[in-house]
Amino acid sequence: MANVNLQFKTNYAVSSTIEPFYKGGKVQISKDEKYIFCTCGTRVNVLEIVTGKIVHSIEQDDQEDITSFALSLDDEILVTASKALLLKQWEWKQAQCTRSWRAIHNVPIASMTFDPTSTLLATGGCDGTIKLWDVLKQYCTHNLKGSSGVVHLVDFHPDMSLLQLFSSASDCTIRVWDLRSSQCVCILKSHYSPVTSLAFTPDGTSMVSSGRDKICTVWDLKTRTAKRTVPVYESVVLLPEGQDLSEMGVKTRGLHFITAGSKGVLRVWEASSARCVFTQTPPSGSQGGEVEDGDPRSLTHCLPLPSSLRLATVTAEHNILLYQLPGLTTQKQFVGYNDEVLDVKFLGKNDSHIVVATNSSQLKVFDLDTSSCQILYGHTGESSVQDKTVRLWRQDQESGEVCCVGLGSSHANAVGSITCSRMKESFLVSGSQDCTIKVWDLPDTVPETDSDILELSARVTEKAHDKDVNSVAVSPNDKLLASGSQDRLAKLWSLGAPGANLALLGVFRGHRRGVWCVLFSPMDQVLATSSADGSIKLWGLQDFSCLKTFEGHDASVLKLIFVSRGTQLLSSGTDGLVKLWTIKTNECVKTLDAHQNKVWGLHATRKDDRMVTASADSNITVWTDVTEVEQAEEQAKQEDQILKKQELSNLLHEKKYLKALGLAISLDQPHTVLKVIKAIRQEVGGEEQLEKTLLKLRQDQKESMLRYCTVWNTNARSCLDAQAVIRVMLTHLSPEELLQYQGARSHLEGLIPYTERHLQRIGRLLQASMFLDYIALNTASINQNPRY
Repeated sequence: MANVNLQFKTNYAVSSTIEPFYKGGKVQISKDEKYIFCTCGTRVNVLEIVTGKIVHSIEQDDQEDITSFALSLDDEILVTASKALLLKQWEWKQAQCTRSWRAIHNVPIASMTFDPTSTLLATGGCDGTIKLWDVLKQYCTHNLKGSSGVVHLVDFHPDMSLLQLFSSASDCTIRVWDLRSSQCVCILKSHYSPVTSLAFTPDGTSMVSSGRDKICTVWDLKTRTAKRTVPVYESVVLLPEGQDLSEMGVKTRGLHFITAGSKGVLRVWEASSARCVFTQTPPSGSQGGEVEDGDPRSLTHCLPLPSSLRLATVTAEHNILLYQLPGLTTQKQFVGYNDEVLDVKFLGKNDSHIVVATNSSQLKVFDLDTSSCQILYGHTGESSVQDKTVRLWRQDQESGEVCCVGLGSSHANAVGSITCSRMKESFLVSGSQDCTIKVWDLPDTVPETDSDILELSARVTEKAHDKDVNSVAVSPNDKLLASGSQDRLAKLWSLGAPGANLALLGVFRGHRRGVWCVLFSPMDQVLATSSADGSIKLWGLQDFSCLKTFEGHDASVLKLIFVSRGTQLLSSGTDGLVKLWTIKTNECVKTLDAHQNKVWGLHATRKDDRMVTASADSNITVWTDVTEVEQAEEQAKQEDQILKKQELSNLLHEKKYLKALGLAISLDQPHTVLKVIKAIRQEVGGEEQLEKTLLKLRQDQKESMLRYCTVWNTNARSCLDAQAVIRVMLTHLSPEELLQYQGARSHLEGLIPYTERHLQRIGRLLQASMFLDYIALNTASINQNPRY
């Protein structure tokens, strides 16, 4: 049994989160190469490259999605355009909007860019028009018409003395505009699909364009003709001149450029010969044939960082990858959008990393200290479970790098659950939508790297359930196996000796809908199950009877973990809630609400001091156990209260009423404050003393006094003290000053009805006292009359 001195947990607090910061659209890097700007719905997020943290988030007031944005080349001005047809200019470092104006476009803006001087802004609309704005003098300078369809690309010529603007629209051509005459002076035709990017040489004499037709065209801007067409992919970046890039195959002088696109790899091309001189090595584990269009590995953007000799690419899955030239080695990886997170586990020495499974074929490993990410390739299909394989991964404890070292593939359908032996790394167990459970033996020596991937073979295959197997768990002594299925049953199996088959020991019946999770207690002979019927059940392993049932979730309970040495449970559900349960009392002691959708992932560290949750809302939250901290704070607060109460008693005894009143107010104890007021009024000249004391209070203390008076005035026993305080405040404070107090209007409105009642009561008492006087007077008159 658990230690009787064990302290139960009472609360967790969010220590860090991994949230979506990029969901597609434009990406721009600041000129100082410190920040990445990217769109995420109604926000433009600013990611600091060094730390991987979101340092600023620029959000539209109208809650409309941002369609485009542009950062000036001096990194000072940010302009955003939304579906509400508004342009907003921002001081982005303070996240303050300095100006907003109505775009003259009739439909949303699709593209925008600043000129090299950061004074002109060009916007391309979905209505086929281009408008230029003077951001300093704040007016529209040009309205360029003639483009066909959506203008999805605008760019200024680097030499501003030419005053030329380049644009591309749905007609797949590139238009050159002379800003002096506001006329289109040339139409460059080469592409058969929309142009995706333009790159100019530093001297401005040549330009390379790339399109979705998978060709790059090198243009001579003096003659405005195509010099060469290179059949490549999509985005293009020119390589800097004057650098030793021989490692990338650059052996000669002349124009070279890098392309990135649907193939998912970077290639270096020599423009003069249209020859590919270097091809990047694919990421480890990503080999698996030709990458098709729309593959998650395909690249949508390619951005240069010339000062630091780096390159940034954006993938179709919204990952941002930084490469160091000339070796094109991966330097940093940022995950912009996880989509639906299906599971999460702590990983590494001291649980320093988390590994995340999403509805993507790639796994992501996050370093919780640095926010850096490693993207793991290997699985195929729409998610990591859809390819019907089991993969074994190993993490290098020094570098933190993870690689695939084992592969098993004999399931007939998606693998829904997997678990490992508990005592030593001797076997794996997997459960699948093919209704089977497989036990995979591991050799004594597992490969250290992915150079020689181990072929796993299943020593046991058992048709365990009639429907999908959702969960499998191994007991702490590696002798028992539990499984949970959509058939509403949980089953207990004997693993037996190595090489033996599974033996069914018993069936746990009682859930009304499918079982999502099964879990052995770390201390007792108990199995916990959670179900789509919204309940959690504890079962005895001896007689398979239900020992306890926990109900509190409004919908399916998806995941369970034991904490506090098996005396408490944490559960997560489709209601987006995480609940902390004390098993002995059947009580839900805390409900944590930080997600907006199903919480699929739930895991705790080995030290039991942190947990992590992952949800279908794409958010991953790391929680810290704050039970001891809160208890220490509460104890310190109680000790402080005792000391202050003693000090208050001393002040009253010494008749230091001002300090006593201020201390009582700081304790926020209206009854104690009332005792001080009564003590002051009972002194000789008490009303005058009360007036002097109240006038010396600070404004915040007077606000508290007004709030207290509203409560005191509702009681006949304390109404006179309340009226005495109110009289002083109304006498010495003007109505304007009084209304400046927080909640003054509502407090005064609350005083009026009770004050009227007290006045009526006093009036009735006065009338009664006059009647007594009248009776007394008549009685005296009768006694003095000799006739009576």
